Amino acid sequence: MTATSTAIAFAGAVKTFGAVRAVDGIDLEIASGETVALLGRNGAGKSTTISLLLGLNEPDEGTVRLFGAAPSDAVRTGRVGAMLQEARAVPRVTVRELVAFVAGRYPAPLPVTEALELAGITELAGRRVDRLSGGQTQRVRFAVALAGNPALIVLDEPTAALDVEARHAFWASMRGYARRGHTVLFSTHHLEEADAFADRIVVVDHGRIVADGTGEQLRRSAGGSLVAVDAAGRDTAGFGLLPGVRSVEVRAGQARLRTDDSDATVIALARLGAIRGLTVAPASLDDAFLALTAQQSPQVTSSVPEAV
Repeated sequence: MTATSTAIAFAGAVKTFGAVRAVDGIDLEIASGETVALLGRNGAGKSTTISLLLGLNEPDEGTVRLFGAAPSDAVRTGRVGAMLQEARAVPRVTVRELVAFVAGRYPAPLPVTEALELAGITELAGRRVDRLSGGQTQRVRFAVALAGNPALIVLDEPTAALDVEARHAFWASMRGYARRGHTVLFSTHHLEEADAFADRIVVVDHGRIVADGTGEQLRRSAGGSLVAVDAAGRDTAGFGLLPGVRSVEVRAGQARLRTDDSDATVIALARLGAIRGLTVAPASLDDAFLALTAQQSPQVTSSVPEAV
């Protein structure tokens, strides 16, 4: 990518806090116009990566560039808008007043009415910010992030604590912004959101990128299919050696085999007489995420960590 076509560029970025390497040599490029999801467990390094991206922290090693410049320059000139997890409602001001105030801090802001429309909150313009619901407040924060007319917007867990209706409304607003050709980077714990709204999904674990691709590519990396059979009273130790099998998990009396060749795996199970309760399904993004961030090697295990 050229500097002009690259919105985000990490090169060997490292950030440590004492003995903890929160970001451990990240290399990442995101092109202008892409919508990218950043996934990772709690403590994986997502928030630190975002802080480096926004210039809130400096890397100890390596570089971070936004549109070829330092993050602080991009933020100051309004090329970047951010919607972070922690924010408080401003008392005694209306939505329009707040968005107009923020827009006035930038050299070429988005018209206030346009920012309100993009965020889907035109009808809230005259309401006080401190009297809105959680979902409405989140969309106001989105309008504030848009106020500077940024080419890139960074969203850190934008739908945390929102109900289903509010989440759908938020993503409808975000799609309207992305359709204008802008760049979007968002972190989320909702894997279905990453699958539905991102062009690419970047998975971070222990401060490193462990996967980067489309949702379909990540699912394939977990094994093309998930074959499940009843494991009650059966020795499952040899299931990991069956054709196509990449990993085996035993949970709640069921053996779950991630496999690259479900037909060959099912035939082998049939020869063993082990097809009671058989189901075959494509690997999900949850399966891929768990496989990519699992601590143990691909062997038979009694449990797996919860998805985040």
